Amino acid sequence: MASPVLSNMPHHVAIVMDGNGRWAGKRFLPRIAGHKQGVTALRRCVKACVARGIGVLTVFAFSSENWNRPAEEVSGLMDLLARAVTSEVAELKQNGVQLHFVGDRHRLSAAMQLAFSEAEASTSLNAGLVLNICFNYGGRWDIAQAAQKVADSGQPITELALDRALALAHVPDPDLLIRTGGELRISNFLLWQAAYAELHFTDKLWPEFDDAALDDAIAVFRSRERRFGQTSAQLSNDSEALAPDLAGQPKKVA
Repeated sequence: MASPVLSNMPHHVAIVMDGNGRWAGKRFLPRIAGHKQGVTALRRCVKACVARGIGVLTVFAFSSENWNRPAEEVSGLMDLLARAVTSEVAELKQNGVQLHFVGDRHRLSAAMQLAFSEAEASTSLNAGLVLNICFNYGGRWDIAQAAQKVADSGQPITELALDRALALAHVPDPDLLIRTGGELRISNFLLWQAAYAELHFTDKLWPEFDDAALDDAIAVFRSRERRFGQTSAQLSNDSEALAPDLAGQPKKVA
Protein backbone atom coordinates (compact mmCIF):
# COMPACT_ATOMS: atom_id res chain seq x y z
CA MET A 1 0.00 0.00 0.00
CA ALA A 2 1.38 3.42 -0.94
CA SER A 3 2.25 5.73 1.91
CA PRO A 4 -0.08 8.74 2.34
CA VAL A 5 0.80 12.07 0.80
CA LEU A 6 1.67 14.37 3.68
CA SER A 7 1.28 18.12 3.75
CA ASN A 8 4.24 20.44 3.43
CA MET A 9 4.58 23.71 5.28
CA PRO A 10 1.35 25.72 5.42
CA HIS A 11 1.41 28.82 3.27
CA HIS A 12 -1.48 30.54 5.05
CA VAL A 13 -1.98 30.20 8.81
CA ALA A 14 -5.09 31.59 10.50
CA ILE A 15 -5.44 31.95 14.28
CA VAL A 16 -8.33 32.53 16.66
CA MET A 17 -6.40 34.31 19.42
CA ASP A 18 -8.43 33.18 22.44
CA GLY A 19 -7.65 33.27 26.15
CA ASN A 20 -6.41 36.78 26.94
CA GLY A 21 -9.05 37.37 29.60
CA ARG A 22 -8.51 34.01 31.25
CA TRP A 23 -4.75 34.56 31.25
CA ALA A 24 -5.30 37.81 33.13
CA GLY A 25 -7.86 36.27 35.48
CA LYS A 26 -5.43 33.56 36.55
CA ARG A 27 -3.08 36.34 37.63
CA PHE A 28 -5.77 38.47 39.30
CA LEU A 29 -5.24 41.17 36.68
CA PRO A 30 -7.84 43.18 34.76
CA ARG A 31 -8.85 41.67 31.41
CA ILE A 32 -7.21 44.51 29.49
CA ALA A 33 -3.86 43.36 30.90
CA GLY A 34 -4.43 40.07 29.11
CA HIS A 35 -5.18 41.86 25.86
CA LYS A 36 -1.94 43.85 26.21
CA GLN A 37 -0.06 40.60 26.65
CA GLY A 38 -1.92 39.31 23.61
CA VAL A 39 -0.37 42.08 21.51
CA THR A 40 3.06 40.87 22.65
CA ALA A 41 2.12 37.32 21.66
CA LEU A 42 1.03 38.53 18.21
CA ARG A 43 4.30 40.38 17.71
CA ARG A 44 6.15 37.18 18.64
CA CYS A 45 3.99 35.10 16.29
CA VAL A 46 4.56 37.46 13.36
CA LYS A 47 8.32 37.14 13.80
CA ALA A 48 8.04 33.35 14.05
CA CYS A 49 6.00 33.16 10.85
CA VAL A 50 8.51 35.33 9.00
CA ALA A 51 11.35 33.12 10.22
CA ARG A 52 9.55 29.97 9.02
CA GLY A 53 8.72 31.30 5.59
CA ILE A 54 4.95 31.36 6.08
CA GLY A 55 3.37 33.60 3.46
CA VAL A 56 0.15 34.72 5.11
CA LEU A 57 -0.94 35.11 8.74
CA THR A 58 -4.57 35.96 9.47
CA VAL A 59 -5.63 36.60 13.06
CA PHE A 60 -9.04 37.11 14.66
CA ALA A 61 -8.59 40.22 16.81
CA PHE A 62 -12.17 41.42 17.35
CA SER A 63 -15.35 39.72 16.17
CA SER A 64 -18.60 41.40 15.21
CA GLU A 65 -20.06 39.76 18.32
CA ASN A 66 -17.42 41.22 20.66
CA TRP A 67 -19.33 44.51 20.81
CA ASN A 68 -21.55 42.68 23.34
CA ARG A 69 -18.72 42.57 25.86
CA PRO A 70 -18.65 45.04 28.77
CA ALA A 71 -18.30 48.61 27.51
CA GLU A 72 -15.14 49.15 29.56
CA GLU A 73 -13.42 46.18 27.91
CA VAL A 74 -14.50 47.24 24.41
CA SER A 75 -13.23 50.77 25.03
CA GLY A 76 -9.94 49.41 26.33
CA LEU A 77 -9.54 47.22 23.26
CA MET A 78 -10.11 50.18 20.97
CA ASP A 79 -7.51 52.24 22.80
CA LEU A 80 -5.08 49.32 22.75
CA LEU A 81 -5.55 48.84 19.02
CA ALA A 82 -5.03 52.53 18.32
CA ARG A 83 -1.76 52.51 20.25
CA ALA A 84 -0.62 49.26 18.64
CA VAL A 85 -1.24 50.57 15.12
CA THR A 86 0.82 53.65 15.92
CA SER A 87 3.69 51.80 17.57
CA GLU A 88 3.98 48.66 15.45
CA VAL A 89 3.63 49.82 11.84
CA ALA A 90 7.17 51.15 11.49
CA GLU A 91 8.70 47.83 12.54
CA LEU A 92 6.29 45.85 10.36
CA LYS A 93 7.24 48.00 7.40
CA GLN A 94 10.94 47.58 8.11
CA ASN A 95 10.51 43.78 8.26
CA GLY A 96 8.69 43.60 4.93
CA VAL A 97 5.25 42.79 6.36
CA GLN A 98 2.22 43.84 4.32
CA LEU A 99 -0.64 44.78 6.64
CA HIS A 100 -4.37 44.49 5.98
CA PHE A 101 -7.27 45.23 8.31
CA VAL A 102 -10.18 42.99 7.40
CA GLY A 103 -13.74 43.62 8.55
CA ASP A 104 -16.62 46.08 8.63
CA ARG A 105 -15.14 49.52 9.34
CA HIS A 106 -18.41 51.46 9.43
CA ARG A 107 -18.81 51.12 13.18
CA LEU A 108 -15.28 52.31 13.90
CA SER A 109 -14.39 55.93 14.56
CA ALA A 110 -13.20 58.11 11.69
CA ALA A 111 -9.79 58.34 13.36
CA MET A 112 -9.52 54.55 13.58
CA GLN A 113 -10.57 54.12 9.96
CA LEU A 114 -7.93 56.63 8.89
CA ALA A 115 -5.27 54.88 10.98
CA PHE A 116 -6.11 51.57 9.31
CA SER A 117 -5.93 53.08 5.83
CA GLU A 118 -2.63 54.84 6.50
CA ALA A 119 -1.08 51.67 7.96
CA GLU A 120 -2.14 49.66 4.93
CA ALA A 121 -0.82 52.29 2.53
CA SER A 122 2.48 52.47 4.40
CA THR A 123 3.12 48.73 4.01
CA SER A 124 1.41 48.13 0.66
CA LEU A 125 4.65 47.70 -1.31
CA ASN A 126 6.14 45.16 1.10
CA ALA A 127 6.66 41.72 -0.40
CA GLY A 128 7.09 39.65 2.76
CA LEU A 129 4.52 38.17 5.12
CA VAL A 130 0.93 39.29 4.52
CA LEU A 131 -0.63 40.01 7.92
CA ASN A 132 -4.41 40.21 8.03
CA ILE A 133 -5.89 41.64 11.23
CA CYS A 134 -9.58 40.68 11.31
CA PHE A 135 -11.25 43.44 13.32
CA ASN A 136 -15.03 43.78 13.59
CA TYR A 137 -15.11 40.74 11.37
CA GLY A 138 -17.53 37.82 11.14
CA GLY A 139 -17.69 35.00 8.64
CA ARG A 140 -21.43 35.47 8.09
CA TRP A 141 -20.93 39.20 7.53
CA ASP A 142 -18.20 38.43 5.01
CA ILE A 143 -20.38 36.07 2.97
CA ALA A 144 -23.36 38.46 3.11
CA GLN A 145 -21.34 41.49 1.98
CA ALA A 146 -19.78 39.46 -0.82
CA ALA A 147 -23.20 38.31 -2.01
CA GLN A 148 -24.44 41.91 -1.95
CA LYS A 149 -21.45 43.06 -4.02
CA VAL A 150 -22.06 40.38 -6.60
CA ALA A 151 -25.79 41.13 -6.74
CA ASP A 152 -25.15 44.86 -7.10
CA SER A 153 -22.77 44.18 -9.99
CA GLY A 154 -25.42 42.24 -11.87
CA GLN A 155 -23.28 39.10 -12.07
CA PRO A 156 -24.71 35.65 -11.44
CA ILE A 157 -24.06 34.58 -7.85
CA THR A 158 -21.54 31.77 -8.32
CA GLU A 159 -18.88 30.35 -6.04
CA LEU A 160 -16.17 32.05 -8.07
CA ALA A 161 -17.92 35.42 -8.00
CA LEU A 162 -18.48 35.20 -4.25
CA ASP A 163 -14.90 34.12 -3.63
CA ARG A 164 -13.60 37.16 -5.50
CA ALA A 165 -15.84 39.49 -3.47
CA LEU A 166 -14.85 38.23 -0.02
CA ALA A 167 -12.84 40.39 2.34
CA LEU A 168 -9.83 38.07 2.04
CA ALA A 169 -9.85 37.77 -1.76
CA HIS A 170 -6.28 39.11 -1.83
CA VAL A 171 -4.87 35.89 -0.30
CA PRO A 172 -5.38 32.15 -0.85
CA ASP A 173 -7.54 30.22 1.60
CA PRO A 174 -5.91 29.18 4.90
CA ASP A 175 -4.14 25.84 5.05
CA LEU A 176 -4.02 25.69 8.85
CA LEU A 177 -6.48 27.22 11.31
CA ILE A 178 -5.34 27.32 14.94
CA ARG A 179 -7.51 28.15 17.94
CA THR A 180 -5.87 28.77 21.30
CA GLY A 181 -7.56 28.68 24.70
CA GLY A 182 -9.02 25.17 24.64
CA GLU A 183 -12.36 25.89 22.96
CA LEU A 184 -13.33 23.54 20.11
CA ARG A 185 -15.11 25.85 17.68
CA ILE A 186 -14.20 28.47 15.08
CA SER A 187 -16.69 31.10 16.30
CA ASN A 188 -17.80 32.63 12.99
CA PHE A 189 -14.23 32.97 11.69
CA LEU A 190 -13.48 32.45 7.98
CA LEU A 191 -16.56 30.30 7.44
CA TRP A 192 -16.12 30.25 3.65
CA GLN A 193 -12.33 30.27 3.49
CA ALA A 194 -11.78 27.48 6.05
CA ALA A 195 -13.61 24.86 3.99
CA TYR A 196 -10.43 22.81 3.49
CA ALA A 197 -8.27 24.15 6.31
CA GLU A 198 -6.71 21.75 8.76
CA LEU A 199 -7.96 22.59 12.25
CA HIS A 200 -5.71 22.56 15.30
CA PHE A 201 -6.93 23.30 18.82
CA THR A 202 -4.58 23.94 21.71
CA ASP A 203 -5.20 24.50 25.42
CA LYS A 204 -2.54 27.19 25.51
CA LEU A 205 -3.98 30.62 26.19
CA TRP A 206 -3.06 33.14 23.52
CA PRO A 207 -0.55 35.12 25.64
CA GLU A 208 1.28 31.80 26.20
CA PHE A 209 1.42 30.90 22.51
CA ASP A 210 5.09 30.85 21.52
CA ASP A 211 7.41 29.55 18.82
CA ALA A 212 7.24 26.01 20.21
CA ALA A 213 3.43 26.05 20.13
CA LEU A 214 3.49 27.24 16.52
CA ASP A 215 5.94 24.50 15.61
CA ASP A 216 3.68 21.92 17.29
CA ALA A 217 0.75 23.10 15.17
CA ILE A 218 2.84 23.00 12.01
CA ALA A 219 4.05 19.49 12.87
CA VAL A 220 0.44 18.32 13.24
CA PHE A 221 -0.43 19.96 9.92
CA ARG A 222 2.46 18.26 8.16
CA SER A 223 1.45 14.85 9.52
CA ARG A 224 -2.02 14.99 8.02
CA GLU A 225 -3.09 13.61 4.67
CA ARG A 226 -4.95 16.31 2.74
CA ARG A 227 -7.19 14.59 0.22
CA PHE A 228 -9.53 17.43 -0.89
CA GLY A 229 -12.29 14.94 -1.68
CA GLN A 230 -10.00 12.42 -3.35
CA THR A 231 -8.80 9.05 -2.11
CA SER A 232 -5.38 8.16 -0.76
CA ALA A 233 -4.80 6.00 -3.83
CA GLN A 234 -5.44 8.94 -6.14
CA LEU A 235 -3.04 11.12 -4.22
CA SER A 236 -0.34 8.48 -4.28
CA ASN A 237 -0.28 8.78 -8.06
CA ASP A 238 0.63 12.47 -7.87
CA SER A 239 3.72 13.87 -6.23
CA GLU A 240 1.88 17.06 -5.23
CA ALA A 241 -1.25 17.47 -3.16
CA LEU A 242 -4.34 18.56 -5.05
CA ALA A 243 -7.01 21.05 -4.02
CA PRO A 244 -10.37 21.73 -5.63
CA ASP A 245 -10.90 24.97 -7.48
CA LEU A 246 -14.19 26.81 -7.29
CA ALA A 247 -15.62 24.90 -10.24
CA GLY A 248 -15.03 21.60 -8.45
CA GLN A 249 -12.00 20.59 -10.50
CA PRO A 250 -8.65 19.84 -8.85
CA LYS A 251 -5.86 22.36 -9.00
CA LYS A 252 -2.33 22.36 -7.72
CA VAL A 253 -1.65 23.83 -4.32
CA ALA A 254 1.02 26.50 -4.45
